[in-house]
Amino acid sequence: MSATAVHIDAATTRKDWASDEEVKWCPGCGDYTVLTAVQMLMPELGLRPENTVFVSGIGCSSRFTYYMNTYGVHSIHGRAPAIATGLATARPDLDVFVVTGDGDALAIGGNHLIHALRRNVNLTILLFNNQIYGLTKGQASPTSEYGKVTKSTPFGSIDRPFHPVSLALGAEADFVARTHSSDRKHVIEMVRRAHAHRGAALVEILTTCEVFNDAAFDAITAREHRAEMLIPLEHGRPVRFGANGEHGVVLSADGRLAVVDVADAGEEHLLVHDEHRPDPGLAFMLSRLAPDTHSPTPVGVFRDVESPEYTAEVAGQIRTARDRLGDGDLADLLRSGGTWEV
Repeated sequence: MSATAVHIDAATTRKDWASDEEVKWCPGCGDYTVLTAVQMLMPELGLRPENTVFVSGIGCSSRFTYYMNTYGVHSIHGRAPAIATGLATARPDLDVFVVTGDGDALAIGGNHLIHALRRNVNLTILLFNNQIYGLTKGQASPTSEYGKVTKSTPFGSIDRPFHPVSLALGAEADFVARTHSSDRKHVIEMVRRAHAHRGAALVEILTTCEVFNDAAFDAITAREHRAEMLIPLEHGRPVRFGANGEHGVVLSADGRLAVVDVADAGEEHLLVHDEHRPDPGLAFMLSRLAPDTHSPTPVGVFRDVESPEYTAEVAGQIRTARDRLGDGDLADLLRSGGTWEV
């Protein structure tokens, strides 16, 4: 798909970023919130539709590319990070976004995702997590909880689920965040932060599938539960939550994180969040704090550090090779007659 031209001197509006395609998600789907948030954010970032590409795989979330008035690649199942890696490497002047789901990214696309993260390719990756396969009508996904009864697991899933934030941190991704589709303002802020990061940035977006996994995250994201169930991560500030900040997180003597009442533990003992901490270990511990979707769950930026970015490193190697060897000749290479004896 190609982007409709926008006058190069004009500031864009949300309308400039919305395609004329009919949005075909089910009523109540959380993907609508994310689409609106991204379309609202793009003008604020000062980006241009003609310099922006959205790459997706297969799944409900992967229809995202159709609804953005940018260049887009609706690719094959799980391969969006690989295709986006090639695109970002060949065209580092473009803003490349990857839109994927828990099934697309973490099943057939698992290796592609972790390698894009470990290489630190300059991509903004939006991972929609509804803990189910929605497009193929309700099978268990890699993030479905243990015991989940679905069409593919009629006696309950016996697979241990992936936790996307933990997986990304295990791959030592430089930027990892979590948000949820019930809060458009927070989605906008997390995507803004991710795009500002030079390198691979992953944002897990907890979202809903009204048809096949209704209310999957309502216990933590419903408006009436958020104060008690969502733990905001803010750099340089103690990790605390609750309507009056009465709960907090501490690092206990046995090396584990625990949720406590601040009045009992003392504010001075609360964990102070450091998203720039070089070692991802503490961020990983935060990602494991909630054992299920009915427990207090951290949201926000878990990690934001700087390291060499892949596309810049590739460009540097190409420059070095040209300085040493000059421009190569493709025809000479093809006619070089290299042979191997087996």
